[in-house]
Amino acid sequence: MLQKHDLKCAIPVSGGEPRRPQPSMLPAWFLALGTFAIGTEGFMIAPLLPTISADLGMSLSATAMLVVVFTLVLALSSPIATVMTGALRRRDTLLLAMTIFTIGNLIAAFAPGFGTLMLARILMAVAAGLYAPNANALAGMIVPAEKRGRALAIVSGGMTIAIALGLPLGSIIGHAFGWRSTFLMVAALGAIAIIGILAGVGRNAGAHMAIASLGERISVIRQAPVLKLLSVTLFWSMGAYTAYPYIAPYLSQTLGFAAKGIAATVTLWGVFAALGVFTGGALNDRFGSLKVACLSLVALFLSFAALGVAPKLTGVTAISLALLAVAGWGFSVWSFFPAQMARLIVAGGHRHASVALSLNTSTMYLGFSIGSAIGAGIIAVGDVWMIGAAAAVMEIVALALDEVWKRIKS
Repeated sequence: MLQKHDLKCAIPVSGGEPRRPQPSMLPAWFLALGTFAIGTEGFMIAPLLPTISADLGMSLSATAMLVVVFTLVLALSSPIATVMTGALRRRDTLLLAMTIFTIGNLIAAFAPGFGTLMLARILMAVAAGLYAPNANALAGMIVPAEKRGRALAIVSGGMTIAIALGLPLGSIIGHAFGWRSTFLMVAALGAIAIIGILAGVGRNAGAHMAIASLGERISVIRQAPVLKLLSVTLFWSMGAYTAYPYIAPYLSQTLGFAAKGIAATVTLWGVFAALGVFTGGALNDRFGSLKVACLSLVALFLSFAALGVAPKLTGVTAISLALLAVAGWGFSVWSFFPAQMARLIVAGGHRHASVALSLNTSTMYLGFSIGSAIGAGIIAVGDVWMIGAAAAVMEIVALALDEVWKRIKS
């Protein structure tokens, strides 16, 4: 017979055996608030670049440095900041990162000029590079192994929802109330994330979680299978950001889209990007990562090629092809992502999976930086239609590398 105190810690089930309460997934949802805020800010700036450049009296290619520098700083700072904060509690690290991120957005909202706005974006980049990998790592540590995938999906889902919802919302608010209002919106999201972490994540959550040193990270990147896959990630991401930050000037200058048309097209991209993430994961489980990664790169190449061709056509044909290309681009660029992560987990070994995925994130943002710089150069010479063609070339290189590495044994 159960004693009185036993009723507090055991739940009777059929057969008389006690069952422990299942660990809550709520902390993962609170962590996802932060990735949603970061994703919204990171993706929303692209359709607002023309508005920002006009307000600051700068060329579009110069204003695009806000994207180039942000992605470069995130790529370089993420592993360093993670190692430097290794002695802190993981919750404290996440609170620090989200506080810096929120302050950065407030500075951006009231920035008197381009220099202050750039400083704000640098602060956001450091914060984002610190928050995202630590949130994912913590989510994987505070639940049992059999629920780890679900917890990671929830935290990553914050970024996915930002693509599908935050991106078009930021675009609509920015065009309706001014670009500064979007930074205020994200600052509010950051504040909500801080409250959520304080309320929903235990003070000592992940207290015994080991942080990989820089030496361990370098040892993983030296592994040939990992290095080969990272080269594919680099060119895939270069192609993605040769085009993405300049979707607004592409649509306005080549197809004559106004603000509402740009916002609608960005929404289309976001919806198909979210579908790509979820569908890519399901296809990966069913058909394998090699096939999904290859087909995604092929589809992405065709989508970018269509973007390059569409401005050479006229009327409804040009618009229809461009919209089809945008939908295909959004879907395929993100259907590649879960397949590539699955391949890296295998290549690095499960012991080093977290390091391999962290390196993939840094490589991705390095590619974003290089690609956005290439796109800025194209915009500077006035041939905005060429961003599609240039992005297609990058994806062909990624596809070629992928095929070559399959045939060369490590």
